[in-house]
Amino acid sequence: MTVVADESARLLDAAAHAAREASHALAVAPRPLKDRALAAAADALRARRDALLAANAEDVAAAGGLSAAYLDRLTLTPARIEAMARGLEEVAALPDPVGRVLAEWTRPNGLVIRRVAQPIGVVGMIYESRPNVTADAGALCLKAGSAVILRGGRESLRSAGAIHACLAEGLRAAGLPEACVQVATTADRGYVAAMLRAAGRIDLIVPRGGKGLVERVQQEARVPVLAHAEGLCHTYVHAAADPAMARSLVANAKMRRTGICGATETLLIDAAIAPALLPAIVADLRALGCRFRADPRARAILPELEPAAEGDFDTEWLDAVLSVKVVDGVDDALDHIRRHGSEHTEAIVTGDEAAARHFLDRLGSAVGMWNASTQFCDGGEFGFGAEIGIATGRMHARGPVGLEQLCTYRYQVIGTGQTRP
Repeated sequence: MTVVADESARLLDAAAHAAREASHALAVAPRPLKDRALAAAADALRARRDALLAANAEDVAAAGGLSAAYLDRLTLTPARIEAMARGLEEVAALPDPVGRVLAEWTRPNGLVIRRVAQPIGVVGMIYESRPNVTADAGALCLKAGSAVILRGGRESLRSAGAIHACLAEGLRAAGLPEACVQVATTADRGYVAAMLRAAGRIDLIVPRGGKGLVERVQQEARVPVLAHAEGLCHTYVHAAADPAMARSLVANAKMRRTGICGATETLLIDAAIAPALLPAIVADLRALGCRFRADPRARAILPELEPAAEGDFDTEWLDAVLSVKVVDGVDDALDHIRRHGSEHTEAIVTGDEAAARHFLDRLGSAVGMWNASTQFCDGGEFGFGAEIGIATGRMHARGPVGLEQLCTYRYQVIGTGQTRP
């Protein structure tokens, strides 16, 4: 075990050293070079589609016994490969975030002070089953001028390697160091431990995965962490909701893809409309294969619903299961979200603007939505091209993390010979 851990530490040390060297070149790379690398990587994804599908098929075959939602996250399709390629091209089309003047002012003594965006340096990304994270994180870090070390889960190791080969091809085409984007070739947990201890060699750790992964990273990291909690998202159907809109939004928010962090896990519905509308919403979802965990007031309307057990309203199902609760207005809904939510994404469905504003203004969550599916909480849907994850903490970035959030800043002070008295 010690030998394996030592080997993982050695591999990480080599990767971190190469990433640091590459980051110096990438930090000053002009936009055309970065965009050329992304465009060539997108072309490589399309050209190597069959090889990507074959590698992914091996990963899926080796991951037997997992839930349907988990396998959905792991699986690549031609459409998902094309989406990855388009995502790279969308990132390339975005303005370069590096070197932006974020603020500028002149002091009474004539000093001009500028706050300028700059790369973070070296990012470590730890993620689980979704292979597309390899492309998204690699593209975003590259465009934001930071080198990145990617460590995917053992279940997606082949897929991540195949995608990384396309990113490396793009870097070569642009004449940028291949070490700008690296993927760990080992699934040993010791590699993760080495990343978490790499203070001074890795500047930021981004975990993207389940609660266990995020908690381990937060507990063990000696490197700053840009973390997210669970995606325990809520959709609240207000008394003034349009019934047809509510039915459509809840069905999409829950069932479009049940295994993503933006999927709604709890339905809150006002008592004033629950007797008329809840049976229709449940019927829609049941037809799509959803199961339910309901509070007593919801079961008084639909006795056949399974009762919610203690802890169900604190559960991120990531599956075709929905917790259901009847509430008494906006403040009751907000109180439930504060007690049980993870500050990820919450939505209100209503035609009452005052109620919507009240809900959105009082949310503590990273993203609040009005008359829209929670599944829109996604960097691509926000116009970021892709995302490195969804941040739910209170510092630095919140919500989908794109190019701007992957930059830090420095100050430039320009004088004309001033001396301080």
